[in-house]
This record gives sequence, structure tokens and C-alpha cells, in this order.
Amino acid sequence: MKMTDLEFYVEDFLTFCQNKNLSRKTILSYDQTLKLFLAYLKNEHGVEKITEVRTGHIRQYVAYVQERGKYTVVNRESSKLVNFPENRTDYKKPISTITVNNYIRNIKVLFNWLQQEGELVKNPVDNISLIKTVRRQKKGINQDEFNKLLEQFDYTTFHGYRNKIIVLLLQDTGMRIGECLELGVDAIDFKHKMILLTKTKGNKERYVYFSNVMGRELKQYLKHRDRYTETSLLFPTTKGTTLSVQSFEKQLRDAGRNAGVEVHPHQIRNNFARQYLLNGGDFYTLSRILGHSSVTVTEQAYMDLTREEIAKKYQNHSPLGRWKIQG
Repeated sequence: MKMTDLEFYVEDFLTFCQNKNLSRKTILSYDQTLKLFLAYLKNEHGVEKITEVRTGHIRQYVAYVQERGKYTVVNRESSKLVNFPENRTDYKKPISTITVNNYIRNIKVLFNWLQQEGELVKNPVDNISLIKTVRRQKKGINQDEFNKLLEQFDYTTFHGYRNKIIVLLLQDTGMRIGECLELGVDAIDFKHKMILLTKTKGNKERYVYFSNVMGRELKQYLKHRDRYTETSLLFPTTKGTTLSVQSFEKQLRDAGRNAGVEVHPHQIRNNFARQYLLNGGDFYTLSRILGHSSVTVTEQAYMDLTREEIAKKYQNHSPLGRWKIQG
């Protein structure tokens, strides 16, 4: 079946993304978002050419998605006969502003690229803005909760001990869980207490750093690990294969439930950043460690410290509190 004009340009854009070595996750996000948008343009407005897309089409698409709710917009109606979205507990529930903004952002990337390619004279996304969001304060994990979480792992089993070390490493380095599970043993530099991450978001290598305590834990773990596997992976499954993010997330969620703590790998990364700042760390260094594209991204993500945390930090840095006042 012959592709429409819009379908051709979307496929060309996805090929461009692949040639740039963008991550599989990013390309998949573009693919899903843009093809849903194309289906909407064709079905609701009869638009199949790139030059026919107007700013109003994009605004109306955003409203369309928000009104209909989760899993109601599909690329092909036949997929409903396979996936049965109406059976999901969150079917038709409101789509978060973050998700809608991701849709808008991906559409903007496509049309900005088309303009750079010289395919557009007037860009329909020029006057399209992201929806203003109310930032939800990131929930931290305190020391007692963290220790209760660690207690849920059975250290006498390989996978239990492995999961404990993963949690410790996430809290100590702030790396992403996907980066952590791809690590090889040779990535660890014990002399300089740093780890080279090569499979990262954006495919940009960077170093993260670990403490003396973490160094001792890692050395003990490696002795234990060598009894169970010969793979070069730092955190393999019991069969020596790569542990999937989904599998670890489930095991962590189960441990958290038993400890009475709602926890997710990214929450531990956030917890690292929070504690780093509260202990006197600066945004510039934190941005480098986390692998953010800019310091601004880091500042926007971690300026939501609680009043109590700000008050505590203030007491440690109060100018008057550090002076010797005579009187």
C-alpha cells in the first residue's frame, strides 16, 4: 500500500533519528506519538500532506487526546481486538500533563526538523507551547526507610545480595537503573573510585563516583558473584544474562511493599540528588554526574526541596550563625 505524504516524512524522520544513533526508547517514543497524530489527521480532518497541517490541527489534537483519556487513541482500530485497552483499570482516565507535553514535544521536533530540511515554509508548531504543569514535589526516602528496604533482600541468595548492592549503588552514584544493569565488571575503577558509563541516555559516556563504603561493598559482592557466574556483567541474572529493568523494578517494588515504602529506581536516583545537594553539593557537578543536558535541567528538577530540608540546610550555612557575635 502506497504511503501518504505525511507517512513518508515521518518514516524519513525516524530513519534520520536511527542514523543519529538516538536511543531505541527515544525512537520508539517518536514512532508511537507521530503515528497516532497522523491517524488523527487522516481520520478527523482528511489531512495526508505535510503542507496541509495547520497550527489549529495540533491544538485540536491535544484537546482531543485530553478529552478522550488513556488508551482511547490508537493508530489502527484493529489493534483494539488484540490489546483490549478497554479492559485496563485506567482506561479513559485522564492523561497526565507530562504525557501530553511529551506528545507536543515530539510533534514539534518533527516539524522543526522538516523546516530545517527545507520542506516547510510556514511551520505549524511555531505558536504551539507546552502546557504549564504544576510540579509535584519528589518524595524522598529517609535513612530508616532505606534501611528497612535493604532488610527485605535475602542476602543468602545470589539475587537477593545482588539487588541489595544495586540499590546501594543507585543511592551512592545517582545513575539510571538502565545504565546500572548494563555495567560490566571492567567499568569499575577502584583506585579512583569511579565507574565509566557507556550505555547512557543520549549515548554520551560519563563517569559516576562512589564512596569508600560503596567500594568495600562492591569488592565483597564481586567475591560472592564470582561463585555463581562467569559472565562479565556486574549484575547478571542467576542464568548469567542481563537483568531487565522491568524485572528489577518488580523485585524492588515487592521489597518496598514489604518494608512499607513505595519505591521506584528513579526515586532512588532522585534521592541521591536530594541528599547530594543537602550535603553541600553544587548544581553544576550534580548535573555532570546525573548526565543531564544542562545545569538548567538539573535546577528545574531538584529545586523542590521541602521546607524542613531548606531550613536544615539554612542552619548549616547561616552567615550570622557562623560568626562570633560580641555583645
